[in-house]
Amino acid sequence: MVDRTFPPLLAAALAAPFAVGHEGHDFEPFDEFDPAEEVTDWWRAWTGNDAAAEPPFRFFGMDGSGGQATLWVRDPSAPIDAQPVAFLGSEGELAVFARNLGDYVWLLANGVGPLELVDGLDREPQPIPALVALAPGEPRSVEVIAAGTEGLLDELEKFVEQVCNGPFDDDGEPF
Repeated sequence: MVDRTFPPLLAAALAAPFAVGHEGHDFEPFDEFDPAEEVTDWWRAWTGNDAAAEPPFRFFGMDGSGGQATLWVRDPSAPIDAQPVAFLGSEGELAVFARNLGDYVWLLANGVGPLELVDGLDREPQPIPALVALAPGEPRSVEVIAAGTEGLLDELEKFVEQVCNGPFDDDGEPF
């Protein structure tokens, strides 16, 4: 059974006013992680693979079109707050926002909403004092956080491709 309770840092960050309401930010945080059954059903529909196993994602919010913000449990032996933060869009978009939950909170603290990294940032972000006070460790800029995700998007794309299409034989046909 998967614990549906948010880590305290995520719960506090999502409770901050910025997390739900600012210009160009269409994001609806949940009160707890989605149940594993719902995540698996969504994953199977999204990938078009009715046989897909439970995915390594802990959905914590969604955009207005049904895209999911998630902690990607890339390393099951690591704590949940050490996992990358990603987005799986309703139209197949993929993004990795942060290499861990602390970096994600620094994105919010810098005044950048998660979906702005997918849709594009069309304003000058301003720091959010309540989130700056909450963010762990030394301050990190959006650029430093983005650089820390290098390579993770390729890994996520390969994982999704594998689930959508399976491994291929030498003729390019799925096994």
